[in-house]
Amino acid sequence: MWVWGNGGFGSRRTEAAQRAGAEGTTVERPWGEVFSPADLKDARVKAKPKVVGIVMAETSTGAWQPLEEISELVHNAGALLLVDAVTSLGGVPVEVDKWEIDAIYSGSQKCLSCPPGLAPVSFNDRALDVITGRKSKVQSWYLDVSMLAKYWGTDRVYHHTAPINMSYALYEAIQIIHEEGLEASFSRHLQNHVALKAGLAALGITYTAQQGHQLPMLNAVRIPEGSEDGKLRGDLLHRFGIEIGGGLGAFKGKVWRIGLMGYGSRAANVLLFLAALEQLLAEQAYEFDHGAGVAAATDTYRSA
Repeated sequence: MWVWGNGGFGSRRTEAAQRAGAEGTTVERPWGEVFSPADLKDARVKAKPKVVGIVMAETSTGAWQPLEEISELVHNAGALLLVDAVTSLGGVPVEVDKWEIDAIYSGSQKCLSCPPGLAPVSFNDRALDVITGRKSKVQSWYLDVSMLAKYWGTDRVYHHTAPINMSYALYEAIQIIHEEGLEASFSRHLQNHVALKAGLAALGITYTAQQGHQLPMLNAVRIPEGSEDGKLRGDLLHRFGIEIGGGLGAFKGKVWRIGLMGYGSRAANVLLFLAALEQLLAEQAYEFDHGAGVAAATDTYRSA
């Protein structure tokens, strides 16, 4: 198995694969960058993997990974493509069939705006043929897809007691997305990202992810020099009711991670956050043009 790692969650996939007994090779890029088809071509000469795993939306860096060309190369190499879409589902296009993704999983708590606890998954025929053709049992009863398929299928072979409340919650969350429309949801996430980015740029705050590959729903930005990370995030939470994430792994203490996911991706939240951030940065004697962040975001919404 190959696991492609360019951030904290790619690294977690590597460890998860190793714990499950997989023999793998990690292909790495610097944090904040994305992989190109050339990375696969270079690595392919070293090993012939059965599975290639990649994170579509790397939440630790805010990087948005393109998949279509990589999917073609993976399949030409005779491997299956496994995609982490935990943060991307509902916020940006996830073309499972068009990109021929063999196995993909997500989470209920991100852009679906449902409580955490469920993981939507999808397998195509290629992946199912491999699963059903196994000569040994999967080491995990809990994640034995062949058993789960029988439980959710027409046979209804008992496997576990389903989390009924969560199933209803996910149904309602998907209904809300359906009413808005996927394209409208994608557009809303992008518009709020663009406004936030304009506001932060006016304050001299830059993004960590590669230009042109920045996630709309997870904005990872460099902490401005002289700002006290822990104090500012604490004041945001306790004084304004706004919580943003700190940096993970290599970005710990260097990055803020600002989520605009699902219901939370709205203009009111962008403008409130920028106003609160300006207040707290001013208190820390950070030099900037006061009011510039809110003004820049407002201009973006007005032009849109």
